[in-house]
Amino acid sequence: MGHQAVLTDALFAVVLTALAVDTASRSGAGGWLVHLVAVLAVAPIAVRRRVPVLATWIMAGAIAAYGLLAPGTGEVPGGGFGMIVGMFTVATLRPPLAAAVAFVPAVVATAAFLAAAGMPGGSVLAFPTLVLLGVWGLGDATRRWAQRSEHMAARAARAVADERVRIARELHDIVTHHMSVVSLQAGLAQYVLDSDPPTAKLAISAAGDAGRQALAEMRRLLDVLRVDRDAESDYRPQPGLSDLDLLVDRTRKAGLPVDVVVTGRARPLPPGPDLCAYRVAQESLTNILKHAGPASARIELDYGEQTLTLSVSDDGAPFAPGSPAADSHGIRGMRERAELYGGVLTAGPREQRGFAVVLRLPISEDGS
Repeated sequence: MGHQAVLTDALFAVVLTALAVDTASRSGAGGWLVHLVAVLAVAPIAVRRRVPVLATWIMAGAIAAYGLLAPGTGEVPGGGFGMIVGMFTVATLRPPLAAAVAFVPAVVATAAFLAAAGMPGGSVLAFPTLVLLGVWGLGDATRRWAQRSEHMAARAARAVADERVRIARELHDIVTHHMSVVSLQAGLAQYVLDSDPPTAKLAISAAGDAGRQALAEMRRLLDVLRVDRDAESDYRPQPGLSDLDLLVDRTRKAGLPVDVVVTGRARPLPPGPDLCAYRVAQESLTNILKHAGPASARIELDYGEQTLTLSVSDDGAPFAPGSPAADSHGIRGMRERAELYGGVLTAGPREQRGFAVVLRLPISEDGS
């Protein structure tokens, strides 16, 4: 509860208290007790947010007492705003059961005041019931709207957090893959610079291509975070399996032989699973480049009727169980990606040599 809300309630209570005192003074009943109950009929508004049910009870009792002490006046202290605001506050801040607990005394107290004021018997109970029931309904609708707003805000916050995690994972995949290629090519160029200048030149060119590709992908990804996008922003789509050939070409230039086998009816996939499969292939090839030593890789892509199966394996040095390579952040990230789209990812050493990563994603015949 903010200081501004507390101050607003206090000022509102002061204004209604002044009106209530004026009403008591004009009633002709006189006496300090009449003025006291008139004040209690509105003053608890100052604490309505902190103890709404108790505040409403006090105001209800004060109104009933005022009707008995100043019968026949027909004027409610504070214009009746105390009871209306109290009932609305209870319905807004408390569950329906608490509102019902406040509603009954409020109706009875108001009916007692009206009866003392001489209102016809048929309207004594019907009038306050209808008015306070309407106030209750308005407050309950406000409470439900606030709950929906909080729920939507929480969902939005979770979506922002999930998007940040996704972007962090994207950056990890991009930087790790391309920088691995740059590092390997730079090392190769340094090694053969004197003995084989043409090969060194090719290695330097491949490193430059990988660096430029990394910058382009990072620029595209970070552009998503920009608020002030203009018409010239880069709106190229996320990579997918259609870019697998380019990925394989870059990996081959980095010195890793890669075979690709595609079975089944190849078809477009939704953006999410498509990106997931591409990143798994990219991360797997990066791990092979970094950890497998002299090796060759094989990518098997099977488009089944209900499942897409992607397998990336190598025949290099096996990863030791528990090593950073076997249980890396990249593998955990690939597994989380797969689970996000209802898939399963397994990763581990092969029976003979090397390592294998297998991704299974649910898809339909039309790719959706």
